[in-house]
Amino acid sequence: MRNVLHRGRQPQKIHLGINEQTLEVRAVEITGSHVGDAPVLPDLLGQIPADQEIGSVTADGAYDTRKCHDAIADRGAQAVIPPRKNAKPWKTVTAGAVARNEALRASKCLGRALWRRWSGYHRRSRVETKMHCVKLLGQRLMARDFDRQVAELHVRIAILNRYTALGIPVTEAEG
Repeated sequence: MRNVLHRGRQPQKIHLGINEQTLEVRAVEITGSHVGDAPVLPDLLGQIPADQEIGSVTADGAYDTRKCHDAIADRGAQAVIPPRKNAKPWKTVTAGAVARNEALRASKCLGRALWRRWSGYHRRSRVETKMHCVKLLGQRLMARDFDRQVAELHVRIAILNRYTALGIPVTEAEG
């Protein structure tokens, strides 16, 4: 997730992991803008207790790395990450590489647009919506130093989770 909130000269990137059913934020990492997206994923997964199952991890193409696919496979989850446009198959030595090669094969066979629909890649929009909610609590951070900015963002996440726990609207079609 490349959403940035900042104060002064310290832009921060917020990386979120949410529960798809409850929409609760389960994992959050705040980094400086100099840190890429992919290196953060194993830390996000590590915030979810090992005894709790992770069904799938949906992320954008920036997470199409061996380390990310292996971390997802190690948790027994399915990776829903679009292979890069110039992607080549990986040597299959790990479960993550095997899963990624399957996604690459399916993407080439179906085409990128159909693969996105088939794989459920659109579910990634839920985390984008949650990030929008974080920004609704303020576009800017009040704190100036990094540690206080992290604390401020954790407070915002706790508030959002509390609102989410109160209930989310359920829309049903009349038929």
